[in-house]
Amino acid sequence: MKPRRRTLLLILVLAVAAWFGRARILTALGAYLVDASAPEKADIAVVLAGDITGHRIVTAGDLVKNGYVPVALISGPNRIYGTHECDLAIAFAVKKGYPEAYFAHFEDDVWNTGEEVAAIMVELRRRNVHKVLLVTSNYHTHRALQLFRKAAGDITAIAIAAPDDNFTPAGWWKNREGQKTFLSEWEKTIAMWVGL
Repeated sequence: MKPRRRTLLLILVLAVAAWFGRARILTALGAYLVDASAPEKADIAVVLAGDITGHRIVTAGDLVKNGYVPVALISGPNRIYGTHECDLAIAFAVKKGYPEAYFAHFEDDVWNTGEEVAAIMVELRRRNVHKVLLVTSNYHTHRALQLFRKAAGDITAIAIAAPDDNFTPAGWWKNREGQKTFLSEWEKTIAMWVGL
């Protein structure tokens, strides 16, 4: 067989294999974004901003309610009609039945996770925190944990995944919002790798 035909045949075989194995490949790519653990006792929970569904704050409320942490620090930039996101999130949790005392407001003025982690780190050092439960959406755990560990030094961080209505590692490609979430998070992950 000629080299060109051999190459074309190899490409065809690989394409067919990728087609039939696409669910495994897509699941692996989605699973890479998730790096979460079961909760453990810690000094504080930190809820990263960026959740419009309330899943992150409710997850943090459950951590306090179940005795894993005494309080959850809620990050919140001032980007929503002149209101800090932490204020809206805490009000949402209170409506859901969680005591306001479970949550500490942390108003910041950041635009990305790297800036947010840097701002939170100052507050955690002020509070003499040694161990943190980092609460964020499932798809955001890997990148957030990498940024947090890079900045944390001696502070131990454990990522706790809040569910996402549209993203699961084994099915993100089945709906438009899951696809957008996947592509956006991979774009940010690659930007983190190259230092942008």
